Amino acid sequence: MARKNENTGFVCRNCGLGVLPLTNGSYRNHCPRCLHSLHVDRTPGDRANGCGGLMLPVGLRFCGGKGYQVVHRCLACGAVRVNKVADFTAQPDSVDVLSKLSAWQGR
Repeated sequence: MARKNENTGFVCRNCGLGVLPLTNGSYRNHCPRCLHSLHVDRTPGDRANGCGGLMLPVGLRFCGGKGYQVVHRCLACGAVRVNKVADFTAQPDSVDVLSKLSAWQGR
């Protein structure tokens, strides 16, 4: 899949925000406002997973080299995936929601 095809904007299925594509060579796979995602990838960017379920942000973790990552759980099939936090972009991830995810850790 060509990078320009996978780096497209979308409308969040959870909160309705119009999400812009990233311009830093990466692609966005979750909403910067509510951090929800869709279960559409088998490997990052391939859009080959047929589940399509809403991915709920359930945690925040730090991985050396990759930085902070949002932990998502699929509400349709229960799969757990991690996605890099988008910061320093035109639409950075919500610090308020990230803080809440951090506070939920260990509960």
